[in-house]
Amino acid sequence: MSEWITMRRFHESAGVEDWRGVGEGACAYFRTGSFGAGARLVNAISELPGLDDHHPDVDVRHDGIIVRLISVAPDYYGLSERDLELARQISAIARELEVPADPAMIETVLVTIDAFDIAKVKPFWRAVLGYKDREDSPEDLVDPRGRGPSIWFQKIDAPDPQVNRIHLDIWVPPDQAKARIAAAIAAGGRLVTDKYAPAWWTLADPEGNLADVATATSRD
Repeated sequence: MSEWITMRRFHESAGVEDWRGVGEGACAYFRTGSFGAGARLVNAISELPGLDDHHPDVDVRHDGIIVRLISVAPDYYGLSERDLELARQISAIARELEVPADPAMIETVLVTIDAFDIAKVKPFWRAVLGYKDREDSPEDLVDPRGRGPSIWFQKIDAPDPQVNRIHLDIWVPPDQAKARIAAAIAAGGRLVTDKYAPAWWTLADPEGNLADVATATSRD
């Protein structure tokens, strides 16, 4: 495996302006405008060398494609120098095909479950979702199909009657966080705390259900 890198190192590198770190990996959205144009972009990406042992995850829709880059090893789940180079190559292909990137479309979702005994609760969710353990983190479950959101189990010692035990973490690019928060508040939500910003802001809906708007800022 090539050398691991931080989100900061990735974003400060040249040639990755189309990409944003959300969660552990980096994503880009290319606005193709049609399914056929998206298929042509994916086909061009598939011709890059070395994809048999390190490939991007690609989601093709009728008006655009999402490409996700991540390196997975028994002791690490994140970005590598290989991902950095692959991001540059994919962006170069998109430019050649005149397909624009739209970073504002990027996000990933993480489901957080508060648990008194993670080892007791986690097997149920592993079984009911058909998920698997994340090798480098005993608090995480991931979708082996690469489609569903990851699950993170947060250890708690006592219940808080004011806090729901399951909430969503919505990972967005740092430059999109304030707009997303403002939209949620305008839609009837409220800011619970910005104590941990810019890593995350905690919001609540009108009935008190929580959601965190999270960024990769300060996660190195």
